[in-house]
Amino acid sequence: MGWVLLFLVLIAMAFGVLGAVVKATVFIILTVVMTVIVFGYIAYLLLRRQARRFDKDLDRRLQPPKQDYRY
Repeated sequence: MGWVLLFLVLIAMAFGVLGAVVKATVFIILTVVMTVIVFGYIAYLLLRRQARRFDKDLDRRLQPPKQDYRY
């Protein structure tokens, strides 16, 4: 795999488009990284929201009744 990349870089250098190839590669890599970061943050917010909702429901279930129904 490394040889293929080296060959492609040498061809790009020979045609004088190495700068454009590097810019396009950086753009693609940064786009993927930023997408992963944004989706990860959204997943974190959703998970935190679900955990808070679960905690609130659990607290409500564990509270003693407001009226004593035994009598």
